[in-house]
Amino acid sequence: MRNLEPFLSSAANPRVKEWAKLSERKYREREGKFLLEGVHLVQEALEAGWPLEVVAFDEGSGVLEQFEAYIDRDDLGSAKTGAETKWIPVSPEIIVKCSETGTPQPIFAVALKRPPEAEGLYREKQGLVVVLDGVQDPGNVGTIVRSAAAGGATAVVLGKGTADLYNPKTIRATMGALFHVPVLEADLEAALPRAAECGAAIVGTSLQAALSCYEYDFAERSVWLVFGNEGAGLSEASNAFVHANVIIPMSGRAESLNVAMAATVLLFEAQRQRMFN
Repeated sequence: MRNLEPFLSSAANPRVKEWAKLSERKYREREGKFLLEGVHLVQEALEAGWPLEVVAFDEGSGVLEQFEAYIDRDDLGSAKTGAETKWIPVSPEIIVKCSETGTPQPIFAVALKRPPEAEGLYREKQGLVVVLDGVQDPGNVGTIVRSAAAGGATAVVLGKGTADLYNPKTIRATMGALFHVPVLEADLEAALPRAAECGAAIVGTSLQAALSCYEYDFAERSVWLVFGNEGAGLSEASNAFVHANVIIPMSGRAESLNVAMAATVLLFEAQRQRMFN
């Protein structure tokens, strides 16, 4: 196990302090790194070949048995620096210090941000892009990323005011889906008109819309689905670029759907039309 490093016991260790700081957005942005907590997220990252700087695990927990196949792999780590992933046994105190949950799992990783290239989105002839305009709740953002990955979306675009993708709550809500669908930040006032110029339809949702989402043709060309803030909806700036609004019919009694639920319905209706109609 050539990548296994010496045991770390003290939560006051400088390396540990740097890892713990990644719970704050300003440090994540400065360092270009973020934390992954728990067996499932670390496994998903490793399976996807995501660049991990460090995997830290509770030496006495036995959790390493689930990861032995990954320890000496050469395709992990950072392609940018050429560094391999370091596997570090640590004390339970360190696990707690670097965790955001009340009952932390015995493993976490320090991952590198890997922003996707945006230009290819505009060249997609049958793209399906989810756009979030000020969706503030990390759970909603993470759930939408998860639905986008499951529904075969081309990408998720995060506009201004949207919750940070690398917030621990957002990451947990994605359930590892952020490793399987490109997610990028963009200025929507530039991205939406650019997408339209390249032939994409910009589609929003509205309770006042006359057109049902089941009548709209999601299969004919690229579609960018735009979802707004939980309370205020789409901003005026983004709404100005929308070509069509659709409504999700509801036969029961409910005022509206949660934004993550609405996004999921439209994603899977688009998938149904494109694959099963």
